[in-house]
Amino acid sequence: MRIGALLAALALAACASTAAPEADAQAQAAPSLAEILEQSPASDWRTIDPDHTVYMDLPAGRVIIELSATFTPEHTRNIRELVRAGWFNGANIVRSQENYVVQWGRDEDDPGPMGSATATLTPEFSRPRRGLNVTRLPDPDSYAREVGFVDGFPMASDGRDAWMAHCPAMVGAGRGDTAESGSGGELYVVIGHAPRHLDRNIATVGRVLQGMELLSVMPRGTGPLGFYEDEAQRTPIPRVRMASDVPASERVNLEALRTESATFRAVIDSRRFRRESWFLEPVGRINLCNVPLPVRVRAS
Repeated sequence: MRIGALLAALALAACASTAAPEADAQAQAAPSLAEILEQSPASDWRTIDPDHTVYMDLPAGRVIIELSATFTPEHTRNIRELVRAGWFNGANIVRSQENYVVQWGRDEDDPGPMGSATATLTPEFSRPRRGLNVTRLPDPDSYAREVGFVDGFPMASDGRDAWMAHCPAMVGAGRGDTAESGSGGELYVVIGHAPRHLDRNIATVGRVLQGMELLSVMPRGTGPLGFYEDEAQRTPIPRVRMASDVPASERVNLEALRTESATFRAVIDSRRFRRESWFLEPVGRINLCNVPLPVRVRAS
């Protein structure tokens, strides 16, 4: 019996000694996120459409927002018209709520020029799921039957309708109590946890591609819901423009990884199964809002 036990122990030790090097070899063989992106072909990246790109210049720098004509075409059109009319020039950051949102717009008693934009819009809280090229996540989601990515944006769906999810850096259009009360003239960005309970209750219109660090550090408001009680606490917004209205030599030429590409699927896999040597227990699943959406400056 003792000899049998000894042989079994030796066999287990041999398995353990070979398993460890194999695990180390797998970790070393698996490319890092940076390596995946470095090895990606140019065709796996898309140039951001300047006619869907908003440049919001703050005293500390520029915030760049991509609007989604796929999910919210009327809001995209209306925001573009508001920007070109100068509505946001002279607006302010009016709210900064911890772990929630930063919001900007104009006071009701100080409206800006609207040009051909409309004061209210038909709700665009969701759209038909049919016709979308979705890169699906295989993991379950607490808020939707299906989640994934479409055209660089996080998407959720009940099988019939689809909508953009409230992940960090996503931009939404504020509204009042009625569904038709939003115009895109008051916007917010998610700066904390993903408030997915807002999905399908408000129009999510785009995503911040660059400049989140400028918004997330805004001093927190002390009023209800993080609104600034003192106007002196607000951050002014000197100028907002569409990238297509900026001379080409002055644009920031950004590219986003195509979410339908093989490279992006590799990115998802690398985040679901963390193979770096530090990780002892790869989870093998991921939350929709934890998947990175890589953006880079296009090489000249």
